Amino acid sequence: MTSLVSSPKVAPGAALDKRDWIAGLEKGLSIIEAFDDANPRMTASQAGVRCDMTRTAARRYLLTLVYLGYVATDGKMFWLTPRVLRLGQSYLESARLPRIVQPFLQRVTSGTQEIAYVSVMDGDDVVYIARNGSTRAMNTGVVLGSRVQAQVTAAGMLMLALRDPEWLENWLAHHELKAYTSYTINNKDRLRIELARIRQRGWAISEQQLELTYRGVAVPLIDRKGDLVGALNVTMPMGHESSEDAVSRVLPVLMETARAMRNLI
Repeated sequence: MTSLVSSPKVAPGAALDKRDWIAGLEKGLSIIEAFDDANPRMTASQAGVRCDMTRTAARRYLLTLVYLGYVATDGKMFWLTPRVLRLGQSYLESARLPRIVQPFLQRVTSGTQEIAYVSVMDGDDVVYIARNGSTRAMNTGVVLGSRVQAQVTAAGMLMLALRDPEWLENWLAHHELKAYTSYTINNKDRLRIELARIRQRGWAISEQQLELTYRGVAVPLIDRKGDLVGALNVTMPMGHESSEDAVSRVLPVLMETARAMRNLI
C-alpha cells in the first residue's frame, strides 16, 4: 500500500493512503498559513514563493479563498479576513480538552492569584487553548489562541524536555533559536542543559525569555494512559518575590491540579 507522510510543518499523524490524499486542500491551507506577522499582506507571487507553487496556482487559491470570505484583496495585495478565526474557534468549541480543563484552571487561579493556562504543542509552537484569570498588559499578547515558539516558555520547554531524546536532538538540529530578550536561551548547548534539568525534575520555570519582568511555571498534563497531552502553567510578573518563593507558592497548586485532571483527560 502506498502511503503519504504528513508535511514536516505539521505534527505527524497516521500515514494516509494515496487514494485519500486531497492535494488541493493541503495547498489551500498552506496559503492561509503563509500569512503571518512578517507577511500580513502578499501578492500572488509572494504567496507562491512561500508555498512553493507558481504565481498562477497561488492566485487561483487566493481568489477561491476570497470567494469563500477567508481572504480579501484590492486587486494586487491579498490579506486574511476575520472569517479565518472561525477555524480556530471551531476547535475551541468542539475539542474535548479545552472544555474539560476550565474548572481546573479556575482552581489554579483561585489558589495562586495568577493567570492560568493550558497549552499544547503544534509544530515548533506552543498554542494556548484555555485560560483563566484577569488580563494583564503583556507586550507579547499571550491570550487564548496565541502561538509562541516553544523554547521561550515554561510550558514549551517542559513539553520539549519530555519528548523522546532522539526526537529532541533532531528538533534542535533543524530549529533556529530566536532571541526575544537578552535573557533568551538561544545557544543550543545551553538549551540542552536546561531541558535535561527540566526532564529530571518534571516541571519548568522560564524567566524573562519571552518578555522582560515576566516568569512562567509549568507542569505536565498526563492523561489516564500515561501520555503527555499538554502543559498546565501560570504566568506572573517578577519583582515582588524571588524565583524560589514563586515556585514554592504556585508549584504545589499546579501539581495537585494536574493530578486531579489525569483521570478526566
